[in-house]
Amino acid sequence: MRLKQTLREQGLETRRVDYEDRTEYVSDFGSRDGVSVDVVGDTAIVVAGEEQHDVELPADARVFLNNDVLTIEVNK
Repeated sequence: MRLKQTLREQGLETRRVDYEDRTEYVSDFGSRDGVSVDVVGDTAIVVAGEEQHDVELPADARVFLNNDVLTIEVNK
């Protein structure tokens, strides 16, 4: 399954940004309390308040959370 489709199915609105060597999927959680992300195997577990989203990741994905903005970076 494609990452964008997986994020949409999990209810996460994302913006896709393409660069020469990578693609980033960015989701801004705004000012929700308690946003966190953990990566277990090939799954990113995103918790935002009362919500939990399990996102299956491609093998080469890197996941970042900064100021309640989730970024999933994938090499092209």
